[in-house]
Amino acid sequence: MEGEENVAASRDEQDVERASCGDDGDAQGEGREWSRIPTECLCGPCVLGVDEAGRGPVLGPMVYAACFCPLTCKDNLEELKVADSKVLSEKQRDEIFQRLRTMPSVGYLVQALSPNYISNCMQRRHKYNLNALSHDTAIGLIQRALDGGVKLAEVYVDTVGVAQRYEERLRAVFPGIEIAVRAKADALFPIVSAASICAKVTRDSMLKSWKFVEAFENPDADYGSGYPNDPKTRAWLTRCMNPLFGYPRLVRFSWSTVQTALQDSISIKWEHEDEEEEGHTNNGKTSLLSFLNRTSLPSQHPLSLPPHRYFKERSLCQVLTLSSASLTQC
Repeated sequence: MEGEENVAASRDEQDVERASCGDDGDAQGEGREWSRIPTECLCGPCVLGVDEAGRGPVLGPMVYAACFCPLTCKDNLEELKVADSKVLSEKQRDEIFQRLRTMPSVGYLVQALSPNYISNCMQRRHKYNLNALSHDTAIGLIQRALDGGVKLAEVYVDTVGVAQRYEERLRAVFPGIEIAVRAKADALFPIVSAASICAKVTRDSMLKSWKFVEAFENPDADYGSGYPNDPKTRAWLTRCMNPLFGYPRLVRFSWSTVQTALQDSISIKWEHEDEEEEGHTNNGKTSLLSFLNRTSLPSQHPLSLPPHRYFKERSLCQVLTLSSASLTQC
C-alpha cells in the first residue's frame, strides 16, 4: 500500500539520522514498533498525542510513543480510564496497553533510543543535547504518522524544555495542524496519557528482557528502576563496573553519575605524555600500561587476575617483545 511505502521511506531517513550519532543499530535497546493504521484514521480528522518514558534514568533506553485515533473516538480513551503512566501500577499499565492494542480505532508508534545512541549524541563534538534529541524524535513520530496517511487535525505533546518555543517549532514544521504543547500533558489529554502508557510499558519490557552482549562477568538484572537516586541502581553501578572496560551498553555514559564512577577506573596514559613511574600516573591511579606488567601487581589487584575473556575470544595475548616467536605463541 502507498501509505506503508511512505512509512518505510520515512524509516530509512531516520536510519540515516541515527547513523550520524554512531549507533550501530543493535537490537539491545534500539528499535521501533508500530500498529496497523486504523481505516478510520485514513478517512477522517484525527488526534495524536506524544509522550516519553525513561528520559532521566542512567540505565536503559529512552522510549517515545505517539498514539492516535479519530476525533470522534476520543471518548473511548476516557472510558478506558487512561491516565499518566506514573500514577498507574505496572499491572494497570499492562492491562490498558493490551486493550489499546486491540481497539480497532486506535493506532500507535513507538521509537526506542538506545543508551549507546543517547550517549554518542550528547558526547559528540557538536553537542546534540537531550532536549533537541527529544524534539527531533517527537517530530519523527508525527511525520511517520502523516507519511502513513493519518489525517492529523490535532496534536498534543508533553513538553520538553520551554513549552512555547517547542510549540512554535512544531507549528512551523507542521503548518495546518492544531498543536498544543503543555507541561503534564499526560495528565491533561487522554491521547497523551495513552502515548505515555505505550512508552512506559515498552521501556519496562525492554529492561526486563535486556541481554548483555558484552558478556561481562556475571552481570545481573537487579538494577532497580534505572534512576540515579535509586539505591538498587547505584549498587548495581558499583557492583558491575569493569575497571578496564567500564560498563555494558545498558548504561548511559554521558550521565554525570557514570562519569563520576569511572574516575576510579583505570586511566589511560598516552604516548605523548611525560614519562612517569611505570604503572602509575601522578595522581596515584593505575595506568593502562600496568596491564602489561601483571607480575608486579598485588595478588588481589583486578589486573593480577587471568586475562578477561574479551582477549581469549579474540586470540589476543600479552606481547613483551615483537618477534616471530611471540607472534607464533599467539
